[in-house]
Amino acid sequence: MISARPMTRRRARLHTVGSFLPEGRLTNADLERMVDTSDEWIMTRTGIRERRIASEQETTLTFAEGAARDILERAGMDAADLDAIIIPTATPEGLFPTTACLLQDRIGARKAAAYDCLAACSGFVYGLAQAYGFVESGLAENVLVIGAETLTRFTDFTDRSTCVLFGDGAGGALVTAGDDSTTGFLGFDLGADGGMGHELGLPVGGSAHPANRPFESKDAYIFMHGPAVFKFATRVIVDSTTRLLETTGVSADDIDLFIPHQANLRIIDHAVDKLGMDPDKVVVNLERHGNTSSASVPIALAEARDDGRLKPGSLLLMIAFGAGLTWGSTIVAYEPPVAA
Repeated sequence: MISARPMTRRRARLHTVGSFLPEGRLTNADLERMVDTSDEWIMTRTGIRERRIASEQETTLTFAEGAARDILERAGMDAADLDAIIIPTATPEGLFPTTACLLQDRIGARKAAAYDCLAACSGFVYGLAQAYGFVESGLAENVLVIGAETLTRFTDFTDRSTCVLFGDGAGGALVTAGDDSTTGFLGFDLGADGGMGHELGLPVGGSAHPANRPFESKDAYIFMHGPAVFKFATRVIVDSTTRLLETTGVSADDIDLFIPHQANLRIIDHAVDKLGMDPDKVVVNLERHGNTSSASVPIALAEARDDGRLKPGSLLLMIAFGAGLTWGSTIVAYEPPVAA
């Protein structure tokens, strides 16, 4: 619950991470039978080999619930102890009620404030910034942030430039109040360039083009002007990271894991080279999942924990970019609870 509390400053701690993925897979070989493309073409341009895909029965709420239960079980926390639920998503259950409110009911988080956050692929980092603000201001102690997407429902599988890119799933984190020994979040760099909003979007479903009025079928799907978005991403991922390192006084060598948005392997490789990052510290799961938008960074983070790369005390640099066009980066220590 977000309510009046004594304004005692506390450190916000990245407490627990988790994820949930559908069982269905769409491989490049599958796409070869659907559209004029090839595994070689997709791998060369994106680095993606397969992506998870929702079944007819699964929705964004399905994935958000799965990730929430994974996180709460790992944290040993009851949903009733959550003060807020933030769901960054570009593909909500509907315009309203929000996916977060539906999740609040599903998991029994009765006292939690709940809302969705729309910053597209940058949404998870934006959500972490909001959770940080709630905790460090004293307004909340336990905030759940889950990026969840069902992008394939809005993908035109006749458009080879976009249909090869997107996948479904959810990932998230629990941000809690720590004590004086908590390292916490060292800084954020958030921004947007709305002048480039026309480069990536989904026209139908809002007040300008409501679904109850006639529209061109192509406008019900994600569109992207690839070269412009690629140019933006290669620039902003380096610029935002550089600013964040400078303002926090952290060097690239200090970072234990670099978790970039999983959109395109060429973008990631460009950033690693320009920033002088150790390639062994970079988390990449793009080949298996494609671009899962707001779920991208937390899914990669959860997988890094599962394979032993993410350890207690690890200093993380996470960055994402997306429709808007938006970007967000943060440096934070991973500080899970100590086992009793």
